[in-house]
Amino acid sequence: MERLTEEDIKLRFITPAIVEKAGWSREQLSMEAFIPGPVNVPGTTTRRGHSGKADYLLRRSHSGQYLAIVEAKDSSHAPGAGLQQAITYARKLDVPFAYSSNGHAFVEHDFLTHREREFPMDRFPTEAELWRRYCEARDITPENEAIIAQPYHYDPFTKKEPRYYQRIAIDRVVEAISKGEHRLLLVMATGTGKTFTAFQIIWRLLEAGKVKRVLYLADRNYLIDQTVSGDFNPLKNRMTKVRNRHLDSSYEVYFSLYHQMSGEAGAEPFRQFTPDFFDLVVVDECHRGSASQDSQWRAVLDYYSSAIHLGLTATPKETKEVSSTTYFGDPVYTYSLREGIADGFLAPYKVLRPTLNVDAEGWRPEEGKQDVDGKLVEDREYNVSDFDRNLIIDERTQMVAKYITSWLRKYGRDSKTIVFCVDIEHAERMRQALVNENSDEMKRDHRYVMRITGDDEAGKNQLENFTDVNEAYPTLVTTSQLLTTGVDIPTLKLIVVEKNISSMIEFKQIIGRGTRLAPKHGKEYFTILDFRGSTRLFADPDFDGDPVVVIDLPDPGDGSGDPDWPDDDLSSLEDNTQDRGEEPETKLDLIADLDSRDPRKKVRVDGVDVKLLSEREQFINPVTGQLVTGSIIAYWRQIVLDRYGSFSEFLQAWKQNERKGELIRELCEQQGVFLEKLREEAGESVSQMDDFDLIVHVAFDRPPLTRQERANKVKKRGYLHKYSAECQAVLDRLLDKYAELGVTPIEDIAILYNAPFKEMGSPSTIVEFFGQKADYCDAVRDLIDSIYSV
Repeated sequence: MERLTEEDIKLRFITPAIVEKAGWSREQLSMEAFIPGPVNVPGTTTRRGHSGKADYLLRRSHSGQYLAIVEAKDSSHAPGAGLQQAITYARKLDVPFAYSSNGHAFVEHDFLTHREREFPMDRFPTEAELWRRYCEARDITPENEAIIAQPYHYDPFTKKEPRYYQRIAIDRVVEAISKGEHRLLLVMATGTGKTFTAFQIIWRLLEAGKVKRVLYLADRNYLIDQTVSGDFNPLKNRMTKVRNRHLDSSYEVYFSLYHQMSGEAGAEPFRQFTPDFFDLVVVDECHRGSASQDSQWRAVLDYYSSAIHLGLTATPKETKEVSSTTYFGDPVYTYSLREGIADGFLAPYKVLRPTLNVDAEGWRPEEGKQDVDGKLVEDREYNVSDFDRNLIIDERTQMVAKYITSWLRKYGRDSKTIVFCVDIEHAERMRQALVNENSDEMKRDHRYVMRITGDDEAGKNQLENFTDVNEAYPTLVTTSQLLTTGVDIPTLKLIVVEKNISSMIEFKQIIGRGTRLAPKHGKEYFTILDFRGSTRLFADPDFDGDPVVVIDLPDPGDGSGDPDWPDDDLSSLEDNTQDRGEEPETKLDLIADLDSRDPRKKVRVDGVDVKLLSEREQFINPVTGQLVTGSIIAYWRQIVLDRYGSFSEFLQAWKQNERKGELIRELCEQQGVFLEKLREEAGESVSQMDDFDLIVHVAFDRPPLTRQERANKVKKRGYLHKYSAECQAVLDRLLDKYAELGVTPIEDIAILYNAPFKEMGSPSTIVEFFGQKADYCDAVRDLIDSIYSV
């Protein structure tokens, strides 16, 4: 067999083996990318990293479930050369069979038996054979199969299909339920589509007849309305929303707020139905009170104990009192924030940590210092945990407002922003300070700066506009508890943390407000502006890890220095509200009560010298999920040294790589840091350096040359004289282009379509100066080798 490319192998051998001999239809072969690739942020611009794309992804004809992955290699490779890549993809996609082929034979890796085998091209397994092997290995009975084989819902108009991780979640839950499991937990990061995933699960179970009636519990009307009109719309004639605690038995799917179902002891609305009325209860945001043994919400689950209970959360709660995993069991599937960013489904973030002198050094009143009311200020040292909770420093509030405004002036006054404050009073003072700093924008629209808290109807009435991607106002919002969870703001670009956060759940929820992508509206990453050091929680293993079943929470009065913030799940507050016989329509009133229930008098002072001491920028590495701190130059140096060890190793890799631009691109994308960012930090002195010189100068401290210097040295050496006059003219112009643009453009033959080459003739004419196309490519490679041999 002559040497064939990978595409030749696929066209001539692999596709016929799968389609014509094994009987798979072409509709079952997917060749699209299953991940879009991470969004990398080299400065203020963005670009996508590598997308994930298998050569063949084989799915079942009826249900659409993925069964196998096939990776192709050209004829110069062994049949199993692509198997490692296929295994990597298969593990990510939860696919049971992985294959590699070079057109001579297939090699199979079976994840069910963990064995491998090689077989001829005409023996590729049929769909029926692979499904039979899967069912046997997984102990799937015909009764189980009837449920599992139910297809996903597909809308031909929107053409929306589950993403790969949603498929895994759906398939695992449906299979577990088919086998009789009754308590299940799904953990999926904010913005990854928990509601759509829940819809697909419910759809398949209803269509398969496994469940007849479903109860969907949530904690906000806003979320229920969004769910009913959005992802669950295909069930619009089969579902209802519980209103006024009245239950109508004529529907299949019921949506309700927790407290509407729980009611008061002895008169619970859920008792209008028999305990076996619902077959499935879905608990959205199940880290809240539903997981607490003494919560009234829990009574609903206990009453419908014979039903299947499915918990959904981005932040499973694990304390002595509340445990999501103790009730629901270990997660059936977890899709984390880190995975979402690395795959490119969620927005990455930068962290900016300004340090104010009073935050770093503390503040102690001078002798005789009086507050704004003329009273003596207690003589002690106040620190960041006191500010805006016990002590107000007017100049500190003003400095924070100035810094936020300076960021907006630099990166866009239309950037939607949330400032998370200590409480409602702090949110109002911060609103006023921001109004004064942004009076020009307030003149255009009085809603530019607003406070949206639970006690303020004017602010709450603007919440829908704030979340709407097509509405410009409000733009800059201050809040306390209200916007920490359950509110989708796709275009949010700046999160300001102006409150002390010790709860990992609250921290995750706040960060989750910014993770949604909206590239059509200019949102591909977001910035976290942290004045309180709360982003230290990024370094906590629990930030993106599995929950621990029991965590000892510090006693609020133990003097540890952490403020005793109210319980973020609000369960005790809601229970107390219900005990008083009240029935809030939404949780907004509960949060208003939470924000305002602390009657402590704050000390307020002015005349304090507040300065910005320093600021530190961090950015997330989308590959590792870690925050990178400090100098980009130092980070790049470490990247190159870790990978190559020495200058000679890097030089060898550079020489061996036929396309230098590919080496640079791979190095950048794997580490999530681009040369533009390195050049930006290094300054004007490196602007004319070749990428090669920039890297070896930063990593190995080698003296650099500019691109023009390298091009001149090649010309002076007489390297071009071995070619004909026409070829010398072409190569001379390529050197000029290299000096102007770098090596990557001259590696591409398409450069011949541009000036100054088009004056020399068509690309085919220019190539004929050298002989064949291969001769032209060889001459360019030799030219590039000569450039770097200097």
